[in-house]
Amino acid sequence: MPEVNVEINGRKYRMACEEGQQKHLIGLAERFNAQLEGLKGAVGEIGDNRLTVMAGIAVVDELAEAERRIKELEDEVGMLTRAGQEVAAEIEALETKFADRFNSAAQTLESVAGILDETAPLPHS
Repeated sequence: MPEVNVEINGRKYRMACEEGQQKHLIGLAERFNAQLEGLKGAVGEIGDNRLTVMAGIAVVDELAEAERRIKELEDEVGMLTRAGQEVAAEIEALETKFADRFNSAAQTLESVAGILDETAPLPHS
């Protein structure tokens, strides 16, 4: 199993990860470290444990917000999907109605043509 070295809050840590996940793990560690550094800048030196807990809570808060937004978007996609299905059903009903009227008009024209054929003599050449 591959290992990577990451630095969080000025300390180096060796971490194992799945094959191919090295860059991803390093990126996550960098993001978490940036969160810690941002908190340090905002609240000052408050101790490693407390700072780590605060950063962890901030990250979980961001995750919760992202999950809430995903749920909103899923609901919106569901609503748009239902609306699209309703529009498709309306289009299908209109196509059926148009086809019925077109067929009715064609039958009427055929009837008129038949009557004309029966009643009007064709000119002789």
